[in-house]
Amino acid sequence: MCRSIKTLREPFTPQVTDTDIEAAALQYVRKISGFRAPAAHNAAAFEAAVAAVTEATRTLLDQLVVRGGGSGSVAAGQAAASTGATVSGAQRER
Repeated sequence: MCRSIKTLREPFTPQVTDTDIEAAALQYVRKISGFRAPAAHNAAAFEAAVAAVTEATRTLLDQLVVRGGGSGSVAAGQAAASTGATVSGAQRER
């Protein structure tokens, strides 16, 4: 995969920003498409793909339960499971 995409979950990245998520999505779409910047006739598809990957990444990070540390500890995960909630594996600024 693309080496410039960094791991965005705890404990690798304690605080993930929207900018981090969008940068990773952009790098992924660039790698898959083979374009650093798409031609005008492909720009809409490229931007839609970046938006979709960004949202999928946010959803993934929000639903991950990281056991053994931080806010995603086993105790927090068990508490969330008992209430039906999820524990975020990565805290983001919004």
